[in-house]
Amino acid sequence: MTDRYAVMGHPIAHSLSPRIHAAFAQQTGQDLVYEAIDVPPGAFAEAVARFRAEGGQGLNVTVPHKEAAYRLARRHRPRAEEAGAANTLWWEGESLVADNTDGVGLVRDLTDNLGFAPAGRRILLVGAGGAAQGVVGPLLDLRPAALHIVNRTVARAEHLAARFASRGLPITAGGFDTLAGAPPWDLVVHATAAGLEGAVPPLPPSVIGPQTLAYDMMYRRDGETPFVRWARDQGAARAVDGLGMLVEQAAEAFFLWRGVRPRTRPVLEGLRPPS
Repeated sequence: MTDRYAVMGHPIAHSLSPRIHAAFAQQTGQDLVYEAIDVPPGAFAEAVARFRAEGGQGLNVTVPHKEAAYRLARRHRPRAEEAGAANTLWWEGESLVADNTDGVGLVRDLTDNLGFAPAGRRILLVGAGGAAQGVVGPLLDLRPAALHIVNRTVARAEHLAARFASRGLPITAGGFDTLAGAPPWDLVVHATAAGLEGAVPPLPPSVIGPQTLAYDMMYRRDGETPFVRWARDQGAARAVDGLGMLVEQAAEAFFLWRGVRPRTRPVLEGLRPPS
């Protein structure tokens, strides 16, 4: 039988993940189908159980279910354990296993596709939810000069930073008011879901400078995300969405499920031809 995989989130109709995994399967000769399943908040555990009962073998998880996915799993790979959130699930026997490929996806897009080296740079991470949790560790692994997390709920940002304090690296957190008077950042990573409602967090324009790479972890099938448009209007050197991250994290998930690592560049170019 053809193996079955899916992505669960809410909303999910915009997702390019089915197209990406279909391309990976064709490229690598894997027999699988992959679909998008809309799962409202509060219904995640039930949806996963139903998917498994129907023969499902693995899942990607997106907004707003990444923390629920972590809690539901019985076993956690180190990346998920550190993040406290999961975006990739699969079954080994009767055990649901969780991993987080968001961080490696972001880092590969930054370094391999965009040619940006985070080492020694000042990084601002906007948001402290499930999406942000998965990228803090991998960003710190690259030894930035500073990583500052801002969030509307300050305690959540501070809690996230505190979880990584034992690394002895320069990570801080606070509210949006902590950005006043600071020099522009080298990399601003937007990790909130505000763009789904056409909004941008209350960032002062001063976070963007002529050297800034503004990176939105969200993406749009057509046009620019609100954050990308805002950052470009503020004079960012580059402003990009998270399509490259989506493809790279999907490739890592595909490898975890199938033991085969697909090539990402032709898939990314198929989704967004070089300008």
